[in-house]
Amino acid sequence: MQTPVKFSAVFFAAIALVSCGGEEHGDLKQWMKDSTKDLKGKVPPLPEIKPFPVVAYEAGDLMDPFNPKKIEPEKRQKAGGGIQPDLNRRREPLEAYPLETLRMVGTLVQSNRVHALVQADKTLHQVKVGSYVGQNFGVITGISDTEVTLRELIQDASGDWVERTSTLQLQEKGAGK
Repeated sequence: MQTPVKFSAVFFAAIALVSCGGEEHGDLKQWMKDSTKDLKGKVPPLPEIKPFPVVAYEAGDLMDPFNPKKIEPEKRQKAGGGIQPDLNRRREPLEAYPLETLRMVGTLVQSNRVHALVQADKTLHQVKVGSYVGQNFGVITGISDTEVTLRELIQDASGDWVERTSTLQLQEKGAGK
C-alpha cells in the first residue's frame, strides 16, 4: 500500500505546483494594464516632401576650371609647336651669368633711349630693351629708373618652354657683396 500513497502524494504535489505557477507576474501585468488604459500613442505624420525645382546645367560648354591649360602660362605658337628659344643666334656677354649674380647699378639716357647699367663680376655693361641677359634666354622688355624687367624662357616638368617674368632691382650704393 505504500505505492498508492506515494503516488497520491506526488500527484497532489504536482497539482499544487501547477496551480501556483499558472499566473506568473500577474500583479505586474495588471498594474501595466491599469496604467496604460487611458494612454493613447500618437505618431506625428511625416512632413510633406516638396519636390526640388529642376535646374538645367548650362556650364558644360565653359572652360573647365581644373584644366591644366587654365593655369599654365600663355604660350605663343611657333612652327615647331609652342614657344622655343632661338638657339642659332649669337650669344651676348651677359648670357654667361646667372641672373642672381647680375646687379643693376643705374640708368642713362642716350638719344632719347633709356639704357640700364648692369654689373657682372667687376665689369659694367650697358643694356637696352631687346638685349639678352641671364642663362634662361632672358630678353629685356622694359627699363625704369628702379628696375629692369625681362622675359625668360624655362622648361616646365613636361619639357615645354614657358615664359617667366623676372626683374633686376636697382642696387643701392654699398649694398651687395
